[in-house]
Amino acid sequence: MINITIDGHVGSGKSTLAKELAKKIGFKVLDTGAIYRGFACAFKEEGNFKEVNEENVNLLVKNSTVEVFFEDELQHVVVNGIDYTSHLREEEISVLSAKISPFPPLREKVKYLQRNFAQKYNCVVEGRDIGTVVLPNADVKFFVTASEEVRAKRRFEQYKDKKDAPSFQEVLQDLKERDYRDEHRPIAPLKPAKDAIIVDSSNMTLPQTIDYCLSVIKDKVKI
Repeated sequence: MINITIDGHVGSGKSTLAKELAKKIGFKVLDTGAIYRGFACAFKEEGNFKEVNEENVNLLVKNSTVEVFFEDELQHVVVNGIDYTSHLREEEISVLSAKISPFPPLREKVKYLQRNFAQKYNCVVEGRDIGTVVLPNADVKFFVTASEEVRAKRRFEQYKDKKDAPSFQEVLQDLKERDYRDEHRPIAPLKPAKDAIIVDSSNMTLPQTIDYCLSVIKDKVKI
């Protein structure tokens, strides 16, 4: 199987890029962040989980079943029989996902799902440690980023019309805090793989970013 990884900072556009690349080359795409978000939804659902700590996250993993399937090209995440797909992009779930994702048992569970998927399909897999930890032997690796202000603006645009939407400054501060947590977590910190191609999309449109990545893929693998 041919595996393409896309890692990068929050708000860098890696999810959209992964979907568009997969569509153009006829590959499956796996949004690994959505799996963590599904677990975050289940964590929120359990009223007895008062704190984000190792014990509670371990219980979540031990007591949960997860299923990932595709319907009309949309990735669904079902945890404990509940399809949380429509809630995955809520800001509260984004924040909670970032808090529970560093814990080892959860990371191991998601890593197993990712590797199993990559063994079955030609795919584009995106996340924050895919090229370094999950699929270190992937055929093509990208690390997508952009300036903090550009990324915060993108996220702010996603939330601004929603009820109780955060301000731009709140989005920017949250993004900075999440960057710090991602880059300094003791297990699988966010960083480019040594053989990753850095894609800074600060001054690039989405079509330009897609075209650039497509040219790299075509140079490296036979599609």
